[in-house]
Amino acid sequence: MVADMSYSTVSYVIDSWEAVRRLPDYEEIVGKKLFIKLFQLEPDAKAIFGFGKIGTGNGEELPKELIDSKRFTTHAKYFIQMIDKALGMLGPDIELLTEILLDLGKKHVNYGVKPEYFPSMGRALIHSVQTVLGDGFTEDMKDAWVEVYGALSYDMIRGQKM
Repeated sequence: MVADMSYSTVSYVIDSWEAVRRLPDYEEIVGKKLFIKLFQLEPDAKAIFGFGKIGTGNGEELPKELIDSKRFTTHAKYFIQMIDKALGMLGPDIELLTEILLDLGKKHVNYGVKPEYFPSMGRALIHSVQTVLGDGFTEDMKDAWVEVYGALSYDMIRGQKM
């Protein structure tokens, strides 16, 4: 699935990601925005990441102490680093990326990640990128992110079923 993307689609994503990477502390900022949004969309997903019954249920916000905690920050940054590595493989290493995503999908079954969480994670990721880029994030970029994330998550979901 990942190998089926057009050059222009991949280019929009890589170009916009490079703009994100130029921002100071982008890993922490984008990562925190992503997980805050994810937990708003999928409150049950907090347990997978070890945050259990903390906030965001029925419209609650995550407590500031959690958002500012070293554990939350570390996890947020790590996730963005993984996204960065995956996006860096979209060109020359596409076959290897597919193998890695299939393997990651298998591993994520053990973590309790459900296939239905993937669309929410995609919405959270795109929301975060759009938020930090502001007006620089165009509809064409959004469409490209939806396609690329869909392809990446498709391979991970396939891996979950193997």
